[in-house]
Amino acid sequence: MNIHTYEKVWLVAAMVLIVGFIGTIAYGSTGVGIAMISDDEETIDPNALDDDERFADPRVEQVGENEYEVYVVAYQFGFDPGSEQITEPIVVPENSEVTFYVTSEDVIHSFSLVGTNVNTMVVPGEVSTMRVEFDEPAEYGILCNEYCGAGHHSMEGMLYVVPEDEFDIDEQDDESEGDRDEATQNTEEPAGEDE
Repeated sequence: MNIHTYEKVWLVAAMVLIVGFIGTIAYGSTGVGIAMISDDEETIDPNALDDDERFADPRVEQVGENEYEVYVVAYQFGFDPGSEQITEPIVVPENSEVTFYVTSEDVIHSFSLVGTNVNTMVVPGEVSTMRVEFDEPAEYGILCNEYCGAGHHSMEGMLYVVPEDEFDIDEQDDESEGDRDEATQNTEEPAGEDE
């Protein structure tokens, strides 16, 4: 059988590309230290978040000098804290390192800070953890990028990074008490009652 020279060249080139693609994928998945997300993370009961000390009272908490932890519960159709129309927005000072712990009580959501690389899926029963540094005052929108029901389009919130001299952690604690209970009562109106 006689194969034309151009066909031989293209066959060899195609084989080199295939081997190259397989080699690139193999190296990228094992050679550079990239690890898949593990399943050994602690899970929580999404129906009993009030029993978990981290999420019973979602809040901003100072854990060190310029280090804060924010505990957020995503629910249909808001974030606690975070949703300005329902609860208080999240407020942190500039020049701080903030670790977000986010979970969901009902369906799959996402937690995305617009203008940053913070974007994670929020799954009921799991805690998503993200760490970010805020160096200067700014406003960031919080969005849900996962379709979570008929009110998904209104699931948004705000995070304010304020100058250090304007930030008061005690004020944050006072404002957050009881917000979510009121929010849940206000959003559970029967469908079809437009004002």
